[in-house]
Amino acid sequence: MVAHFEDWLAESEGIRFNLESGKFADGLTYHEGGHLVPEEEVWPLLEKFFRGEMHRQTLVPGAAEALGALGEQGDIVILTNIGHEAHGFRVEQLKGFGLDHEVVTNRGGKGRPVMELLRKHHPSRAVFVDDLSVQHRSVAKHAPGVKRLHMVAEPRLAPAVPPSRHAHARIDDWGLATQWILDQWGKA
Repeated sequence: MVAHFEDWLAESEGIRFNLESGKFADGLTYHEGGHLVPEEEVWPLLEKFFRGEMHRQTLVPGAAEALGALGEQGDIVILTNIGHEAHGFRVEQLKGFGLDHEVVTNRGGKGRPVMELLRKHHPSRAVFVDDLSVQHRSVAKHAPGVKRLHMVAEPRLAPAVPPSRHAHARIDDWGLATQWILDQWGKA
């Protein structure tokens, strides 16, 4: 999503997103003047992108194959930090990629929603995959028994993002991550 967000910001909003910085809010500057985009304007930009530009998003390499293989061994739930009003859009977008999994929308920390998903599904083992350390911290706090995989699958962003100390592992490649997840599920 971030590479497409970067392109859209430059084309439509006159904003440069320094993807290689590894920072999100601090990486957005106006082309004109070069000053930072105020933090309170970042979520509205994301909302605008999600509402009108989801068609730009593509899957990262290996994601479809990995989710296909994992889906044969366990249940997959996609917990996404977009507003509830965008749930239908996200479901349709993922179905367009051949991904027909439960989708849960959320705002903020993902720990509580993960805890609710555990209560709903009663899995014997669970793995949480996310690119943001803050989300791993949230899940570690609210659902500490869940294995946590820090994955930054965007190749331009990954080198600038330090591994989360709240995750059990850091793997940025879906092919390698698939085996790690299967190992955690005891399905290797």
